[in-house]
Amino acid sequence: MIEGRRRRFDACLFFMPRFLYPALASLFICAFFPLTSPAQVAKKAGDVAASGKQAVNLAKTGHCKEALPGLKRAAQHDADAALKRDAGFAGVRCAMAIGETEAAIDFLRFLKLEFPRDPDVLYLAVHTYSDLSTRASLELATTAPTSPEAHQLNAESLEVQGKWGEAEKEYRQILTQNPNRPGIHYRLGRILLSKPDFGPAMAEQAKGEFQQELAIDPSNAGAEYVLGALARQNQLWDEAIQHFSQAAKLDAGFGDAFLDLGMSLVTVKKYSEAIPPLETAVKLEPQNPTAHYNLAVAYRRGGRPTDADREFAIHRKMTEQNAAQPGSSQENPN
Repeated sequence: MIEGRRRRFDACLFFMPRFLYPALASLFICAFFPLTSPAQVAKKAGDVAASGKQAVNLAKTGHCKEALPGLKRAAQHDADAALKRDAGFAGVRCAMAIGETEAAIDFLRFLKLEFPRDPDVLYLAVHTYSDLSTRASLELATTAPTSPEAHQLNAESLEVQGKWGEAEKEYRQILTQNPNRPGIHYRLGRILLSKPDFGPAMAEQAKGEFQQELAIDPSNAGAEYVLGALARQNQLWDEAIQHFSQAAKLDAGFGDAFLDLGMSLVTVKKYSEAIPPLETAVKLEPQNPTAHYNLAVAYRRGGRPTDADREFAIHRKMTEQNAAQPGSSQENPN
């Protein structure tokens, strides 16, 4: 019967003007595929809610594999907020319990989207991502224990613990396997600067590490920046300006590079040249009082008193609001 109707519809369509096609198509859809009634919609919603509650109960009793499909449906359906929240929490925990990490991440994304400021959701996110990180590190240690990645992960962990010597050994081991691995000389230089016995000899050794890093990876903005900081400590202003400028070019979001470039230019009294990087620093770090202070100095010395007064006022307000975060130690040159 339906096939006969469809043939008659096709015949009508053949003889009908094209501008009537959309209207006729709508009539065809309504005729063959009638809309769901409100009662059917309500029944379906009730079924999903009941299924969702059952899935949550299954999850609570440890039947995670059976619960997961129902939890997914409950989270995706336009159910009441309490059920969606319960399904999301149960979904994260169940997915993690049975090793379905992608599903756990999907549930967590859903919760953070639906309940972005919920403290319980944020707490769950902290522990879930921490657990995922631990699992990934264990998998790396198990599947590739002698790989450069395993050594680097171990070295980074030792750095966090302040075990500089042990971390350095791990990084050196990586270089024996791959002398040109990007990032390793940079980390070695950072370790040398972190050691408690840091002095001029150690600073020179660290400088060599950062230079080697740039020979391998010229795009390393961090290495350029630290070389600039070392040059500034020795009052080698031209060298410092060169490195800070290069760091800022390599990373347009590197606020400290723009700030230190501007401060170095202020120190050598190149006030007009200091203004652009300091304006960028203020845009990138609007809550940094040191940036506002140095920009004010550059404005004042560069012949822009109105702009200078505005920045000095911002600096004063910041230091008054937060005495624990002092601004620059320089005197206000009013």
